[in-house]
Amino acid sequence: MKVGVLGTGKIVKAVTPTMEYLEGVECYAIASRTLERAKQAAEEYGFEKAYGSYEELVSDPEVELVYIGTPHSRHYEDMKLCIAHKKPVLCEKAFTLNSRQAREIKELAAKAGVFVAEAIWPRYMPSRQIIRQILDSGMIGTVSTLTANLSYDIDHIDRITNPELAGGALLDVGVYGLNFAIMHFGKEIERIESSVQFTDTGVDRMETITIFYKDGRMAVLTHGITARSDRKGIFYGDKGYIVVENINNPQSVSVFDTEDRLIEHIDVPKQFSGYEYQFQECIERIEHKELESCSMPLDDSIFVMEVADALRKQWRLVYPQEK
Repeated sequence: MKVGVLGTGKIVKAVTPTMEYLEGVECYAIASRTLERAKQAAEEYGFEKAYGSYEELVSDPEVELVYIGTPHSRHYEDMKLCIAHKKPVLCEKAFTLNSRQAREIKELAAKAGVFVAEAIWPRYMPSRQIIRQILDSGMIGTVSTLTANLSYDIDHIDRITNPELAGGALLDVGVYGLNFAIMHFGKEIERIESSVQFTDTGVDRMETITIFYKDGRMAVLTHGITARSDRKGIFYGDKGYIVVENINNPQSVSVFDTEDRLIEHIDVPKQFSGYEYQFQECIERIEHKELESCSMPLDDSIFVMEVADALRKQWRLVYPQEK
């Protein structure tokens, strides 16, 4: 399958070796807003063609899947462009700026008969099923609480603190915490409470989020952009607890009893980078003429954005594009 890539940033550099590694995937074309930058990226990353505009790439009849690696402030427009040209889409997180945009993308994709999925990699990884099986086994009994944190020292990067680019912790790292909770505790939410600190530019620098579920469970999440956290996800039950190493890209899952004794330790299957799973699933779905991912259906992408909208409403954080 010939893949075209929109954008030439850091995430594209990280993902491209995985595309080269996968059988049946060709790094066919890459586009930037300038032809010079596109040519540099094509040479550096090994793409056959370079385009100086996104419109040129999606107009290429050879392109069979478009991976969108632009800043998330552009995702809505870039996905609309791909859908208009009948190009299947795998779009980096955060899916859109808000739930209104996410719902419109789903409607446009359905009307056009075009595959669209969000590329939030933990949704596609084997670790998801490993965690699910342990929770379902009853090893730690009745689970009442989930905690997760994800913070990096990244506030020196312009797009992270720039309101015009929808900067802030929530849409860059917070979506991982939200997805972690929703994947494992579901969507039957009663209410959400939160606290937030802002950067000088007016975007969220650090936040804590408590999700109260209708069945009495709680998920407590912490995200930030000024320091490195341990990135752990922990499930607490009446017979023990589960520790997930790195909710962003889980490396192992450990189960402890109520005396803190290790009961079981599972390393996740060896992987190339972790990005391969999202490409493999999307290609399989496209080949079967399906329009959505089973690991990250569009309703889930919309729901995550609805939760993010509710949080930003609490914080009175509005991106310039929304005014």
